[in-house]
Amino acid sequence: MRLVWRPSTIKHKFDLVATGGTFDELHIGHLALLSKAFEVGDKVIIGISSDDFASKVKKKTRLNHNYEQRVRNLHEIIGRKFGHKVRYTVAKLDSEFGPTVTKGPVDALVASSETAYKVHEINKIRKINKLNPISIITVNILKAEDGSAISSTRIRAGEIDASGKILRRTKGKK
Repeated sequence: MRLVWRPSTIKHKFDLVATGGTFDELHIGHLALLSKAFEVGDKVIIGISSDDFASKVKKKTRLNHNYEQRVRNLHEIIGRKFGHKVRYTVAKLDSEFGPTVTKGPVDALVASSETAYKVHEINKIRKINKLNPISIITVNILKAEDGSAISSTRIRAGEIDASGKILRRTKGKK
């Protein structure tokens, strides 16, 4: 079974949305996240974890690409998959929330169902900073052929490819 991600289209709802991640090994889950952000926002801020921040968050996991390469890879895949019809900027993330807690015009955050809970903390900080709350748009985690989440960690480990195809069985999985 080959997993294929297909974008959907709806009318833009927000002027500026934000999304973010480490984006080390790009996969169809990242494409779904980006697609939703481009779908609901006229302009998108894509936060990419800095090398220092990523090493703190990922702890023992070693990334395959440094920040500059991750940014280049992201630009390349956006150009290939979405063309020039999308408007976005890349922001370096040195903290968990990035510009969403300090910039006023961000209207919404596009996040995976795994990280959507963070919007509550973001809105608490925005309130302290006298900024309007932001909306949350959730994208479901995509599953690999084995029913487990598609992730850069699993791709780095050689378990799956970027579309969720099983490359190697892990212990305890059939």
